Amino acid sequence: MPATSHDLSAPSRPQALRHFGRLQLLRLLGKSDRSMAWRVADPRTGQELMLVLPRVQPAGAAAMDAWQQAVRRGARLNHPQLATVVEIGVQDGWPYVAYDPRDAATLAERLPSKGLAGLDAATGLSQALQGLAYAHEAGVAHHDLQPWLLLQDDSGQLQVAGLAVAAEMALHADAAGGQAAALRLQREAAERDVLAAGVLLHNLLTGQRALDEADIGRVVARLPPQGREIVRLPWTSSHPIAEPLRAIANRATDRQERQRYRNARTLLRALEGWLRTEGGGGGPLALLADRLRHAGVLPSLPGAASRAARLALMERERTNELAEVVLEDLALSFELLRLVNSAQVRGAQVSGSGPVLTVRRAIAMLGLDGVRRAALALRDWPGPLAEAGAAELLRLVDRCKHAGRVALQLRPAGYDGEVVYLIALLQNLGRLVVHYHFADEAQQIRRLTQPAPPAREGDPEDPGMSEESAACAVLGTDIEAIGAAVARHWGLDDSVLVMIRRQPLATAVRGADSDDDMLRCAASCANEAVDATALPAPRQAAALQRVVQRYGRLLDFGLRDLQLALQGLPAGPIALTAPAPLDGAGP
Repeated sequence: MPATSHDLSAPSRPQALRHFGRLQLLRLLGKSDRSMAWRVADPRTGQELMLVLPRVQPAGAAAMDAWQQAVRRGARLNHPQLATVVEIGVQDGWPYVAYDPRDAATLAERLPSKGLAGLDAATGLSQALQGLAYAHEAGVAHHDLQPWLLLQDDSGQLQVAGLAVAAEMALHADAAGGQAAALRLQREAAERDVLAAGVLLHNLLTGQRALDEADIGRVVARLPPQGREIVRLPWTSSHPIAEPLRAIANRATDRQERQRYRNARTLLRALEGWLRTEGGGGGPLALLADRLRHAGVLPSLPGAASRAARLALMERERTNELAEVVLEDLALSFELLRLVNSAQVRGAQVSGSGPVLTVRRAIAMLGLDGVRRAALALRDWPGPLAEAGAAELLRLVDRCKHAGRVALQLRPAGYDGEVVYLIALLQNLGRLVVHYHFADEAQQIRRLTQPAPPAREGDPEDPGMSEESAACAVLGTDIEAIGAAVARHWGLDDSVLVMIRRQPLATAVRGADSDDDMLRCAASCANEAVDATALPAPRQAAALQRVVQRYGRLLDFGLRDLQLALQGLPAGPIALTAPAPLDGAGP
């Protein structure tokens, strides 16, 4: 540790040395096993600076040169969330970096004992992650992220100081293994930075030191794979913690390495997603507003829109045939529902009535020319998606349509088949939108929900996250909330928003008090059954039996009926029944 005749990291005493070269030491801001920071005064300028030094002196001239090169690379980076370096030097064999803190204090000095409210904690860490992600992408890791190395001014703006100061592990990478070793060490250091950011988020939200350690680096060393400790948010805290933010924080320090954020940018996106939905006032739709305007809700399936446009030029007596074609294209079905449920159309044509939930009624309201214009206005398949994302979306579309057909088979007598079919589709609206507009994030969500093989033979497999938790950890909001936000944007009312939210898996299905409840249950049953068929073969039978136990008595079917509904459905257009007496209800 740096010293001339005394230890600079020791508590000050009346006779203790108070200078480091020309700089007067004012107070110790913080120290860890790898670095320390001091508030100092420069007598030449009368300015106060922040002095950051490594705790381990570079061993020899080559190591000192490597340290200076690493720190200078970090100092050259220009980003609003990176503190400005004013001096890099060596004093009595100890290297140092000096920063201009201006009027900022360290985050450690500003953090209240009860922690920060969720919005403040997420905002502060997001700012730090912006600088950290920029540095990582430029090939510079921090190596010792600590709250006393984060500067926050009176307006709340936060900057990261100390880039590469504690980089002694990488100093001899070129000599030990060349460029490949250097890149590997850089990647590992960046991953440790992200894990440290996760620990820091826990500290900010609770005001408590994780694992009772003041040094975040020590906490990281006690987490897998090096240690066996677990860091998770407590269920009670001074400030309420929203469930999506809790999912983000707990994923950041998950005991399973595969579940953690792989880089600073992914953690940043999750926090920014939550901040946009919770702090910006726009709700989940804030994530999608620009994307919906430029790419639509979904792209039209190949050939479907053009066929519908051709049919719309034919005689009116073929409305049912046109509806069957429309229902095969989710994008066009959803677009017609959006158009007829918009405030303008509903106010002009269906004032006083409920939402429109059949394509046949939409066609009657818009006219054949309106259907043709809607079909031709859709984005062609696959929109902005790359090949892999388009293939995954197409698989999801097929699953959704399968669920709609199963719902047709399982619905109680007297309920309009088209309404049941569309409710089953709309219960997947959030998933479809996420796969189309957030293809990379959808892959992350899918990966997080997958179980992992057991660490040791004989142990149970490690379960994956629930879809809800995984979505919150990746996007900052839940998939069901995204679907509801889009549906509300279309003009669908609260009764429909309830119907298109699946029955929670953790809640028993005891009965249906209304037609809306029955529609919701029939669609939820179909979606759960189709989801069960996607499980590994050994788990499918038990999953299907659970579906029968949840819904069989209410919808009057058994396991054999469910299996037939899943396996014996035609692949062609759905057969529309006679129009129901009400657009959105039941018998």
